[in-house]
Amino acid sequence: MMETRVPHPYWPRNLSIPHYVANDRSMSEILVFLFSVSGAFLVATWLITGRQGAGGRLGVGRRLALCWFAVCGFIHGVIEGWFSLYYDIIPADQSLLSQLWKEYSKGDSRYVIADNFTVCMETVTAWLWGPLSFWTVFAFLTNRPYRFILQLIVSLGQLYGAVLYFYTEHRDGYAHSELGHPIYFWFYFVFMNILWIIIPLLLITDSWRQLSSAQIHADSSGAQKKKRK
Repeated sequence: MMETRVPHPYWPRNLSIPHYVANDRSMSEILVFLFSVSGAFLVATWLITGRQGAGGRLGVGRRLALCWFAVCGFIHGVIEGWFSLYYDIIPADQSLLSQLWKEYSKGDSRYVIADNFTVCMETVTAWLWGPLSFWTVFAFLTNRPYRFILQLIVSLGQLYGAVLYFYTEHRDGYAHSELGHPIYFWFYFVFMNILWIIIPLLLITDSWRQLSSAQIHADSSGAQKKKRK
């Protein structure tokens, strides 16, 4: 019995997705939803962080960092959380978040076929980095002593996941996207993911400096106490 191939827009073109149902929402509708909700988290966090907190008023750089973590909390916890729970039905499902993943899969078809790497990576991202991103925002707003440790852990996790994401696809010869396509390859696959390399690197550097400074202060205080004895 010959296999019936369902037409789809994904790469490689001979990819078999038996239960695929085409989106009934346009690309613009899906992107407007994604960026408007992300923007709402960003604006709300910006306004909240502008108030006088437990550790005083936060600077612009720190407020932007917390906006980043708030948006990450939404994307990791909700968007990627949806994928981690429903990856097996997404090709046939017409709910908004499933259609979002079917749209994004035009830039990386590993998601629409529930590739083992993407399922494992997104599950870890959703259930660890999602909640920890929100906790990081809370820790800075309440001036918790572990705030830079959280920033370091989350950023390292994001960086590691993004590096593996690109490297595994590189080893596959970029077979899961139309190489060079301005939207699907450069915007979806490259731009929307390289942010999780660039920004975490900056935040890791920031955490390194802050924690190193704290350790220098602790060492200095310890040395002074020994001298007094």
